[in-house]
Amino acid sequence: MITIASDFGSVYPAAMKGVILQETDARLVDIAHDLPRQDPRGAAFWLRFALVEFPPAVHLAVVDPGVGTDRRPIVLRAGEHALAGPDNGSLVPAARALSEGAIDAYEIEIPDPASATFHGRDVFAPAAAWVHEQGVDAIESIDQLSAIESYVDLTLPDPDISGTRIEGEILVVDGFGNAITNIPGSAIEGIGRCLVNGEAIPVVETFEAVDRGSALVTVGSHGYVELDVNHGRGDERFGIEAGDSIELTLAEENER
Repeated sequence: MITIASDFGSVYPAAMKGVILQETDARLVDIAHDLPRQDPRGAAFWLRFALVEFPPAVHLAVVDPGVGTDRRPIVLRAGEHALAGPDNGSLVPAARALSEGAIDAYEIEIPDPASATFHGRDVFAPAAAWVHEQGVDAIESIDQLSAIESYVDLTLPDPDISGTRIEGEILVVDGFGNAITNIPGSAIEGIGRCLVNGEAIPVVETFEAVDRGSALVTVGSHGYVELDVNHGRGDERFGIEAGDSIELTLAEENER
């Protein structure tokens, strides 16, 4: 299969699919086309979350604020998977998670793309189709791919944990308004409440553990701490957005 992810919204992904289907009859699976727009780090978070659930596949992922510049178009081979997209780091956390060893990188060489603003269609879609047709193990034999020694790396930031005080960051806000931090869920294990930027908030396992409209802290399915509201938006309630700093102070002795 070939999975497809982007920040393009509607219509544009259909053009990429059309290009792919001219080259291969691969099964096409949409991951999402509402990834955080022009935000490689936000895309990296969601790609790492979703792609690890797939069997071996070719993954086409395009969040590309540098389209048309000198940033390279690349394919990363990660174990039995391959990822095609821009060399801006957005593919790397997922590639690490999919690979048990080193990541191999290849630059895509396509002369004169039809558009300077739509490399998803003109560069990455053809590359994904070639890799699918010839096989991940045969990437070296694809004429339009050249091995490269380095690529833009991207790592998600680590929180600063000092005793009961944690300084973290909002990585992304999902469509429900849940503000997802870079704080691992293990950091709040056994804690009944915490101070979020100085405000006491209950730490719970489910949204329904608090009244509707009430704020909560929980651990999401991705394993990170979230700042949420039951039947509401955590980003609005806490006045935060992706990239903002957040400070948690954990209650002592499992207070509730």
